[in-house]
Amino acid sequence: MTDKAQPPTSGTTTPAGPSAVRGASLLIALQIASRAATFIANQLLLRFLTAQLLGVATQLEVYYLSVLFFARESLRVAIQRQGGRENTADAKDGKFKKDKSSSSSSSQSAVNLAYVSILLGVLVALLLGQLYLMSINKTTDEDNEHPPFLVPSLYLYAIASAVELLSEPAFVVLQLRMQFGARAAAESVATVLRCATTLGAAVLSTHLTSESGVGLDIGVLPFALGQLAYGTGLLAVYVWFGAGLARLDGFSLFPRRLSGANNDSEYALQLFDRPTLHLALSMSVQSIVKHVLTQGDTFLVSILSTTTTQGVYALANNYGGLAARLLFQPIEESSRSYFSRLLADDGAAKNVKTDKKDKKEQENAPTVRAARDLQTLLKLYLLLSLVVTAIGPAAAAPFLRLVTGPRWAASGAAATLAAYVWYIPLLAINGVAEAFVASVATEAQVYRQSVWMGGFSAVFAAAGYVCLRVLDGGAIGLVAANGINMACRIVWCLVFIQHYFSKRGVSFFGDVTSTLMPHPLSVLAAVVTSTAVRRLVPVAAATAGPAAQITQLIKIAVLAVPLLVTV
Repeated sequence: MTDKAQPPTSGTTTPAGPSAVRGASLLIALQIASRAATFIANQLLLRFLTAQLLGVATQLEVYYLSVLFFARESLRVAIQRQGGRENTADAKDGKFKKDKSSSSSSSQSAVNLAYVSILLGVLVALLLGQLYLMSINKTTDEDNEHPPFLVPSLYLYAIASAVELLSEPAFVVLQLRMQFGARAAAESVATVLRCATTLGAAVLSTHLTSESGVGLDIGVLPFALGQLAYGTGLLAVYVWFGAGLARLDGFSLFPRRLSGANNDSEYALQLFDRPTLHLALSMSVQSIVKHVLTQGDTFLVSILSTTTTQGVYALANNYGGLAARLLFQPIEESSRSYFSRLLADDGAAKNVKTDKKDKKEQENAPTVRAARDLQTLLKLYLLLSLVVTAIGPAAAAPFLRLVTGPRWAASGAAATLAAYVWYIPLLAINGVAEAFVASVATEAQVYRQSVWMGGFSAVFAAAGYVCLRVLDGGAIGLVAANGINMACRIVWCLVFIQHYFSKRGVSFFGDVTSTLMPHPLSVLAAVVTSTAVRRLVPVAAATAGPAAQITQLIKIAVLAVPLLVTV
């Protein structure tokens, strides 16, 4: 194995399955390590935070993520699709050319497009920042009183988003070459810097004396400083690796006119690939709707509840979403890259013949491989869901009390976290299903999906209003509304997937019982385990001390062993 710190070699990377698997494994390991560091830092930070501060910090994080999402998401997907098409076009007799000039041109095209993200990011940061300032100026009640340093923190988040977007030209090239080692190094360094800066600022503020003689209250400023450190770390490492690759392949990390780009029908301003721009534009509408749906819980709760309630929900959402960030997100990103490359030449995935003479060739056809791999992912997710939903709800209360203390456990976050456990399987299935759709959908299909997503957003808003205002469900009602919305999105994706494969002569679902559904014995084991856990871990135990919480968690872990063996 080559040293990950060395610049990659020139040439086009083949869309091989093992590369995607190694990439996913590396990203999962990275996520586990970085989230572990973030988790430890957050546990220490919770000793300095109130629910209101956590709620405001969540709002600022949504602002930051919104800027990044609107600026780069659709362009990232389009550039990845462009890379898949060029790799397929360069293929000959199943082998890929290692043409340095072609590789350099492809990389330069990706770099040029990345600067569109930077420009968009600056504009979006200004627009959303102004909207956020207008919204906070309207809050006058005591419960929503602004914490100190809120406006400077907003400015720091805006600067941090711009700094992170400056790393986009290097990132897209490294991603096209599947240089996951560079990404692992960048995110590791950035995570350490963020944790150290955030925790250091919070601890330092307690040692600084204010006029009242107590520790200086700097509000959410530690989070803003930590985010700025994170963006700076990403930029430094990505530029280091990107510059090495640029020297090797002869392209620039700055915008440069493409050689032979005199055809205005293919290139805009001799800089940007028109088909990729058009695809990114078509995906941008879908991206906006998708982001509103993804962050819709935060938008909705900010409208219908106080910042204290937002903090309680944010805490449950952070812990409940750990699985999504640790495991599902890296798999989703790698799946999108893998399926884009595997199915880039859609002409090779036309109707798969059933001639016995070509049976071996049929089994290795890209469409058949894609169907088999997607079925495997969905089956694994369903098995994982059995384990999570069997033991997760009962483990929520003792876990939360142990890691956050009695104040947070008594705030209602434990019940919200228990409800969130049932939402995790929907997150997992939707993530990989939408990754496949994004990999193969045409522009017309992307537009159609955007229309449906708009309808689902209306369903989500209606469900949220009923759950929060009519039924007064609080944060638990918000989880239920998200579940309804996510189920709608999953159904649409599964219909699309079935149509995609059936059009190419592949039966994706076939016998659902044997291909996707867990074995009846596994389901029975999950039901028995869930019943046993609820009886062994009574609700009253949630108010006991740390030793009792550890005992309850050990009991749950012991009961989970037979379930895992059965599955």
